[in-house]
Amino acid sequence: METVWRILTLALVVIGTLFSIVGVLGLIRLPDVYTRLHAAGKVGVFGAALLAAAAALTAPSVLGKAIILIALLVIAGPVVSHALASAAYRMGIPLKRAVRDDLAAERDRRAALRDFLDHSV
Repeated sequence: METVWRILTLALVVIGTLFSIVGVLGLIRLPDVYTRLHAAGKVGVFGAALLAAAAALTAPSVLGKAIILIALLVIAGPVVSHALASAAYRMGIPLKRAVRDDLAAERDRRAALRDFLDHSV
């Protein structure tokens, strides 16, 4: 049974490391901040969560801490990525090769409404 746990731990370490490597390559290769956030947010969270699971299998005394860490990573990772992307968009950082920009129409509508209200008063 010990061999099964070691093989599972090794598999989790290898897969988690591969996820982390893909996240780093995404940060280097992707063209703009939004796609880089996607790579760092999604792939980085899975890499760290798998490595924490491997640590919990290796040392059962840290199981509770690993579960809390994984839960926080899975909950906070997407929220932080969304907040950073929203801030970047509001700062005016452009999208590279955007196929669709749903927020541009909303921004233009709000600007037109703001201009109308400024001129009507």
